[in-house]
Amino acid sequence: MSHWENLRMPELAKLRTRVRTVVIPFGSLEEHGSHLPLGTDTFHALELARRVAQSGRVLVAPPVYYGLCRSTRDHPGTISISGETLRALALDLGREFHRQGMENLLFLSGHAGGTHMAALVEAGERLLTELPRVKVAVVNVLDLLREVLSTRPDLISTRGDSHAGEVETALMLASHPHLVQGRAPEEWPTFPKYILVRDKIRHWPGGVWGNPGKATAAQGEAILAAETARLLEVISDLEGYEEEPPPPGGRVVMPG
Repeated sequence: MSHWENLRMPELAKLRTRVRTVVIPFGSLEEHGSHLPLGTDTFHALELARRVAQSGRVLVAPPVYYGLCRSTRDHPGTISISGETLRALALDLGREFHRQGMENLLFLSGHAGGTHMAALVEAGERLLTELPRVKVAVVNVLDLLREVLSTRPDLISTRGDSHAGEVETALMLASHPHLVQGRAPEEWPTFPKYILVRDKIRHWPGGVWGNPGKATAAQGEAILAAETARLLEVISDLEGYEEEPPPPGGRVVMPG
């Protein structure tokens, strides 16, 4: 039993004497085409957290279902919070889990939007300045996937696949098949480069970025297994990381 909300007080008190790492899954309530549930990003992060927890090395916090969604905000079902709210929430959660004995904090985000991730990184950086003994890692699943695919390109056949496409459909077929309803058509957004647009749905009507039709459950299981293995490596790196002592006088001397 490693999910924080399922533990009783004596169990938590005993576990935190030997487990000092908590995974906090972040996701979003966001459209994922016509075939995937709105909680797909959160389900992905939570599934990875559940799998790494089987190692007995980490505790898993209840997931945060809300994130900052910019490009999909006008689609039916998407609920977006501000960067300020997300940053404040991550800060408060980090402080509280650290107060409860967690020295290693892993913010694991199933939603990989740039502004969303920037808020989590900012919160992590602030925690480092506030809490001298804390260690923080901020991981989004898209980066994990890119690392996995760099050594296993056979795991995906759609080049440039992204939101609600082949990969996310495969992942949901493997972990939450009862929530997948058929397949949305292949689609690619047509946003203009550099230009911010008001009518986002005009440039991305179906909310799919890729080809869901190629996804299989076996493919999703292989991707989840590879992501889990990589995430366990990240956890080992986080737990073993040691800060170098500051230079004399506290100043960093740049080369050259």
